[in-house]
Amino acid sequence: MDDETASSNKNHAAYLVPGLQRGLRVLEMIAAARRPMHVSEVAERLALTRSSAFRLLYTLRDMGFLEAVPHSKAFGLGARVLNIGFAYLASMDIIELARPALEMLRDRTNITAHLAIRDGEELLYLSCIQTRSGFLSTFNVGARLPAYAVPMGWLLLRDLSQPEAEALLHGVGFDALTRHTPRNMAALMARIADSAAAGYVVSRGMVEPGGSSISAPVFDGTGRVVAAIDIAGPDSGFDSNALTTSYLAAVLEAATLISARLGYRPSPKAVSAAVGVDAEYVSP
Repeated sequence: MDDETASSNKNHAAYLVPGLQRGLRVLEMIAAARRPMHVSEVAERLALTRSSAFRLLYTLRDMGFLEAVPHSKAFGLGARVLNIGFAYLASMDIIELARPALEMLRDRTNITAHLAIRDGEELLYLSCIQTRSGFLSTFNVGARLPAYAVPMGWLLLRDLSQPEAEALLHGVGFDALTRHTPRNMAALMARIADSAAAGYVVSRGMVEPGGSSISAPVFDGTGRVVAAIDIAGPDSGFDSNALTTSYLAAVLEAATLISARLGYRPSPKAVSAAVGVDAEYVSP
């Protein structure tokens, strides 16, 4: 049941469990803050008394969803939250559907391959197939990055109109990951348009200094972008002469295989463009 359907239900108020709702909001707040929060902060944000906020935090800590910070009245996320998160990720069909193609991509390039989706305004890594060389990726399963700042994020934002993108990113500060990060909506929309036109992004130093990546979108049966893949690692792990040739071809082939398993059937023109990889978009 979606939010609109639920809120329009004539018994909506009777069905809601306020205590459960507040408890889940506590978890969301602490996760969004990315730091432990004190009882007073939780009480203020939820408009509760300190004693009510403490009882919520105490209950969540007792269940393992929160952990008390030693010598402090603050609470951070506990291991049980991670267990639920990883169980959710593991249940998603796209992870298993994509694994053979990602493993093939890793083996063909000897570079770590990733699968990611957009979760709101963030990029969420669902899969990381590590290279067998010594150049291991620092972006593992569950890692998050701001979608506006990274190539896979631009690919995942391509189906949004500018008003939709502006609404999604309202209040986002466009903080820079590197000197290449788009710093405003106009710059971001230009990145999205360029990556959509090319059908991929070859990046040098875009996500972190000294790192390279090649990203491509994954489509579902309706033609909607539902995920993105890349190979990524330090510059020293890449053959710079192969970035826009064999590496790019391997990434596009893997993305095509995953999309096909999701029911996507591209037009002959799109297939021809992908095979020819004529439209090169390389980050500056």
